[in-house]
Amino acid sequence: MAKPNIAEVRKLTGVQINEQVNATRRELFELRFQQATRRLENTHRFKQARIKLAHLMTVQQEQQRSAATAASAS
Repeated sequence: MAKPNIAEVRKLTGVQINEQVNATRRELFELRFQQATRRLENTHRFKQARIKLAHLMTVQQEQQRSAATAASAS
């Protein structure tokens, strides 16, 4: 998994972001499970997944705030 680019994440729609948030959370769960069973080989994937999740959730919050601002302005 390459380092996520925040500009690419901002181009996604709300539904796509939700799907990726769920997929990343599932990936983190699987990584924790692999670590608990001592099958995890690439521990750096934890950091990459957490960063990706943070980017996705940040953009999701930005989109929600801008939608709320636009709705209150109308």
